[in-house]
Amino acid sequence: MTILTRRFDDALLYASHVHGGHKRKGTSIPYLSHLLAVASLTLEHGGTEDQAIAALLHDAAEDQGGQERLDDIRARFGDAVAEIVHDCTDSWELPKPEWHERKQRYIASLDTKPDTSLLVSLADKTHNARCIVTDLHLEGEKLWDRFSKPAKDTCWYYRELEEFFGKRRPGPLARELKRAVDEMHAFL
Repeated sequence: MTILTRRFDDALLYASHVHGGHKRKGTSIPYLSHLLAVASLTLEHGGTEDQAIAALLHDAAEDQGGQERLDDIRARFGDAVAEIVHDCTDSWELPKPEWHERKQRYIASLDTKPDTSLLVSLADKTHNARCIVTDLHLEGEKLWDRFSKPAKDTCWYYRELEEFFGKRRPGPLARELKRAVDEMHAFL
């Protein structure tokens, strides 16, 4: 059983500070809702406190400060959390490489990541896929206007992730990702 301590509380406050005022892409939903959902999925599928903290902070370095942010996370929450956040980041380059190249590199890198990082990544991708499917039901094809790439590219990316996690980290969460990705593809 995972026990959450004051470190988790501190991470939640930190995530709220770092992402405060941000909204989910194309919505009025606070970005913090995604971070809470990823932490929740991580905990529900056997994650440790370090993994749950990393789930709260998984986008902090990529979206809000790069290496400096990661160094701050390491100083505040330790090496284990910082390594998971690092592993969940798809690019450290600025400007970021072209989308398709960046996603291909991230998928290729997953095979080198430890299971501690893969659980957080799987929780992140599952929550994102679920949200896409929910919004497809609500908005239809108009949803794809939020993304910088066409629907087929986003669907390709999630299918690649689903296939990887189905092999490397099979279980209920990988099956949930597969269900969401299958439903996403039904809208193509």
